[in-house]
Amino acid sequence: MTPQQAGRLGPLLCLLAVGNTAMFMIYMGVGQVLLPVQIEALDPANKVANLGLVSGVSAVFATLFNPLAGLLSDRSGRRNPWILGGGIAALGALALLGAVRSVLFVTIGWCLVQATMNVYQAAITAVVPDRVPMKRRGLASAMVGIGTPVGTIIGVTIASAFVSEDVRTGYLVLGALIALTAVLFTTLVRETKQPVVQPESVGRQLTALVSALRTHDFRWAFIGRFLLVLGYLSIVLYQLYILQDHVDLPDGLSPAGALAILSPVSAVCTLASTVVGGVLSDRVGRRKPFIAVSCVFTAIGMMIPVLSPTWTGMLVFGVVTGLSFGCFMAVDTALVTLVLPSADDAARDMGVLNVANAGPQIIAPFMASVVVGSLGGYPALFITGAVITVLGALSVLPIRGVR
Repeated sequence: MTPQQAGRLGPLLCLLAVGNTAMFMIYMGVGQVLLPVQIEALDPANKVANLGLVSGVSAVFATLFNPLAGLLSDRSGRRNPWILGGGIAALGALALLGAVRSVLFVTIGWCLVQATMNVYQAAITAVVPDRVPMKRRGLASAMVGIGTPVGTIIGVTIASAFVSEDVRTGYLVLGALIALTAVLFTTLVRETKQPVVQPESVGRQLTALVSALRTHDFRWAFIGRFLLVLGYLSIVLYQLYILQDHVDLPDGLSPAGALAILSPVSAVCTLASTVVGGVLSDRVGRRKPFIAVSCVFTAIGMMIPVLSPTWTGMLVFGVVTGLSFGCFMAVDTALVTLVLPSADDAARDMGVLNVANAGPQIIAPFMASVVVGSLGGYPALFITGAVITVLGALSVLPIRGVR
């Protein structure tokens, strides 16, 4: 990186924070509020199973499109066209999703949103290994990680405002924001086109994707991320229903209103720990202890609503898991950029890693619906999430190339 490029790192990191904020506005605003409300309105008696079906099937598209889009952006030598195209296409997909009125078409609509948003995500994620020096990856990861809590606060707040009115408007507002962000990012972040690599056959592309997981440290980083996200999403995706059916809320506080409070509380904690965790891991020069401790505390937080299924218990749950999850994501993202199998295929390999984010979206809804329906309701779901998260903590131990 040249001195001139280094001098431009600050504006780039700010725009990465904005770009990732918009992305999580969609994922959390729709996934936590608009989609559950829309599904419940269609079939209240089967809402848990239907949410599991819609979320699980659509997440297949996230799993497929993320590494594929990353590979294609590597081969094209550009990131901006994929960011712009994904953001604008997401607006159309969200408009369609808000207009449909059956579980089948909701599934199709959410599949399209997942596909378009993962094109956007794969390209914007690759900007960090492309343009940020290794010694600044912790700071860059913290700036990227800011998008999770801030995007959650904004997305859930916007979505909750339309719960009692028309969810279609909520979809359109969020869609307009992601499209506007894509235009802003690609206008202000100038990139130099890299030499175009001749496309490989489909078979060789798939082989290249799988080969990334043959690298020892990258494979264990993938497993740890997969398990933590699986445990976390199994709870988060059902928070609205948990507040409806498991928690004793104070008089006058609706489940949607409670979620509009709980999500920002958790998000603020995530924001604080994201920044602190990323910076501290840079200064200490160690990543694994931060990740392991974060997983353990996430598991502890998940046990609180089991012991205290109250509004206070849920708030404490939000604080503890917010702090631990934010630290995990910041430090783990920095760790992963240090164990990438190939610098020349950074977007492809980051896309493979993002399967660890998208893959649990397939398993978590189905797993949660089975656990809630057959194995003991929401207390069993919290316990299951805690156990999976502890396994995630153990998965960082075999990593050898990073302390």
